[in-house]
Amino acid sequence: MSENNVVVYSTTTCPWCVKVKDYLNSKDISFTEYNVQKDTEKAMEMIEKSGQRGVPVIDINDNIVIGFDKATIDDLLGL
Repeated sequence: MSENNVVVYSTTTCPWCVKVKDYLNSKDISFTEYNVQKDTEKAMEMIEKSGQRGVPVIDINDNIVIGFDKATIDDLLGL
């Protein structure tokens, strides 16, 4: 199976961000996390990619998922 490129844009206080990260960990999916509360450069990158200021925003192989959309995440990861 090819390696997925997964990025999670999150904040410290976002409960849905925690759910997304817990879910990815439970499926043994490695990901890179950027805390957009602390990293303004990554916050701008997230807004540019998604048009969204809210989190979580997940980038899976250059496909943007807004929020914890489990069905779309599973589909993009081939789960």
